[in-house]
Amino acid sequence: MYKKYIVRLSDEERGICQEVIKRLKGSSQKARRAQILLKADVDGPGWPDAKIAEAFDCRVQTIENLRKRLVTESFELALDGQKRQAPPTPPKLDGEGEAKLIAMRLGKPPAGYGHWTLQLLADELVALEVVDSISHETVRKTLKKMA
Repeated sequence: MYKKYIVRLSDEERGICQEVIKRLKGSSQKARRAQILLKADVDGPGWPDAKIAEAFDCRVQTIENLRKRLVTESFELALDGQKRQAPPTPPKLDGEGEAKLIAMRLGKPPAGYGHWTLQLLADELVALEVVDSISHETVRKTLKKMA
């Protein structure tokens, strides 16, 4: 079968891949990508995608995507993988919201309470319209980050 993206590693790239595998540097995915690139190298073993997929227990599509990334983008990106641009969910509190939370925490608790609880703080942030909704756990993590 004709392959659109041919993996042809330089000696330096091959050495980097072997180093990653030997020293187990980086994540398990990085080590696996290094192994896949070495097996797919036409100047090395040149294994077919189906054999690589079977050996590393992944889909042929994974091998094809890795080949494509190596050829169209760069060796570093193929080995290290794509970095996420932004977190999957944006933070609930910005700097101003965090400042209000800390100011509340240091202030007097509402009448009838001896001290601020996480839930009281969360409810107060919603009441003051700092956020639409927030869990006590988010309040806890924010306060812990500040400590």
